Amino acid sequence: MVYLDYNATTPLDPEVVEVITETLTTAWGNPSSSHEAGVKAKHVIATARQQVARMVGAKPSDIIFTSGGTEGNNWILQTALQHFCRGSSKIGLSMGDWNDAKSARNRPHFITSNIEHDSIKLVLEHFLSTGLADVTFIQARPLTGCVHVQDVIDAIGPSTIMVTVMLANNETGVIQPVSEICQRIKSLKRKKGETERILLHTDAAQAIGKIPVDVQELGVDYLTIVGHKFYGPRIGAVFAHNPGEDAPLYPLLFGGGQERNFRSGTENTPMIAGLGKAAELVSSNLDKYQTHMATVRDYLEESLQQTFPDSVSLNGKSPDSQRLPNTCNVSFLGTSLKGHEILSRAVSVQASVGAACHAGDRPSHILLSLGIPETVAWRALRISVGRETTKEDIDLAVQELKSVLDS
Repeated sequence: MVYLDYNATTPLDPEVVEVITETLTTAWGNPSSSHEAGVKAKHVIATARQQVARMVGAKPSDIIFTSGGTEGNNWILQTALQHFCRGSSKIGLSMGDWNDAKSARNRPHFITSNIEHDSIKLVLEHFLSTGLADVTFIQARPLTGCVHVQDVIDAIGPSTIMVTVMLANNETGVIQPVSEICQRIKSLKRKKGETERILLHTDAAQAIGKIPVDVQELGVDYLTIVGHKFYGPRIGAVFAHNPGEDAPLYPLLFGGGQERNFRSGTENTPMIAGLGKAAELVSSNLDKYQTHMATVRDYLEESLQQTFPDSVSLNGKSPDSQRLPNTCNVSFLGTSLKGHEILSRAVSVQASVGAACHAGDRPSHILLSLGIPETVAWRALRISVGRETTKEDIDLAVQELKSVLDS
């Protein structure tokens, strides 16, 4: 078997497994307890918070642990909705209007892209369909797969409360101009009757562990971190810049007041320790990881083009945009087989047709939104390599695909 689906999930790094295992047996106490066992668990969590913060250029106090990316994205979007509600009097919206949101004269306005993960896309579609907010979905440019910065700026209105654009797309690997978007928005002067400030968020799930990610350089207020995308456990974290002060943050979960009252629930100490170790490995080895993945991915694309001359389309690859070093989205044009049918016959190749959530039940909305014809989108595979993928693995996978497509 050749595993080539690292954008869906990564295996736990052996050092991460070791830390989790040790924590399960040595730091099993409740971190909220004041006795020795609790204090030890609390120290483990504090160490992990420092490790995660260092990975993204943040302060430890800016990091709040979550169950994963979906919770993090939902939480940040809900925070923006609440923040607009609480500050509604400043922009001429009465609480009566808010309670009858569908007839509100001035609902909160979100700006996002049309290539976001469903944990952004579906939340905002829900806000829109229920009348809780207005949403603008900026179209990524077909030739580059990128959102155009000026399109975001042009969409800003008086009630714009948040702009959320992913850092790198999970299917094409195309890196989005988040830093430039943030710079331009921060340079705008808001007028009387407008929201005083536009909150800035990026979902960095696919970028972390593959390219440098620094919240200071990006200029975001919020950033979503997902452990199982960079050889960590299936939990996550949220970066919020000085949460509750510079970046508003309202609890999504209420209970025992853990995580400084931002995210209640007894902390999952072993998994948090594992997340911290995974972050430490990224901080120490990113250059090596990035170089290796780019070398193997480029070898993959060269092999595909040589093996299937004139019958492959590398979706998202453009001289005018940058991609993650590990991601290849390819359509096979010389076959009637759809992507999931190719994979069902290429039994030794473990890849996907796009986001793992959809598994071939429809052509990728990401590819369709980039103007890729439906017949081409149906025949697409997302092949993503990892830290340990070798050229020999690629040779085996390409040979298997050739056997399927030649039969």
